[in-house]
Amino acid sequence: MTRRRSARRLRTALLAPALALGATIGPASAPAQAAVWNSCDQWGNTSLNGYTLYNNIWGSGAGTQCTWANSGTQWGVWADHPDTGGIKSYPNSKKVINKSITSLTTLTSSYNVTVPSSGAYNTAYDIWDSDYDFEVMLWMNHNGAVGPLGTSQGSVTLGGHSWNVHKGRVVNADGSYHDVFSFLRTSDSTSGTVNILPVLKWIKDTKGWWGNETIGDVQFGYEVTSSAGGLNFTTNNLTVSSG
Repeated sequence: MTRRRSARRLRTALLAPALALGATIGPASAPAQAAVWNSCDQWGNTSLNGYTLYNNIWGSGAGTQCTWANSGTQWGVWADHPDTGGIKSYPNSKKVINKSITSLTTLTSSYNVTVPSSGAYNTAYDIWDSDYDFEVMLWMNHNGAVGPLGTSQGSVTLGGHSWNVHKGRVVNADGSYHDVFSFLRTSDSTSGTVNILPVLKWIKDTKGWWGNETIGDVQFGYEVTSSAGGLNFTTNNLTVSSG
């Protein structure tokens, strides 16, 4: 895992102090899973079927969390984080793209998730350029007291979905910064297909917020603020395709 630029840890400067690297994550009491891989380690990760899975506990005051996977596209998380503010984790599955926006002919993803009706979290794609100067978030659903960084930029329909758009900036721990473009779906969705490429082109061509960036990672996961008592987040199926 690339800790310098690992997703969600970059927000610590604005949202919460970073979890000390020596901190201990408590023993797990997650339900048993007949899984190919599972981990309750803070930075637990593995590669399966062209995807990299991360447990990725990074926020201040985190509790216990375990991620399991049957494949790179079918996996889940059990998380028991206290009912306090600040993002605690972003367990996710990552697909590496490494193509510039203009060289991409397609970038799509299908998703199917089961999420709890309690807790505070969002289910989101997190898309980074290869230099980690820009971050694009696509919130497919969210629950509880959570919200995007930055200021409202209005609404737009792109890639098969209608979004409320926000634009912000994060100061990183090393004093550098990166811009964040957040697209919040106007109604919650737990399954469907999203055409990501028109979103990236809209940022470049219509808004001019970035240039012909090389898209590095497409991540998909759960940004968890609180899940007291233990909640399950299940990715029934996730595929990311590019050309």
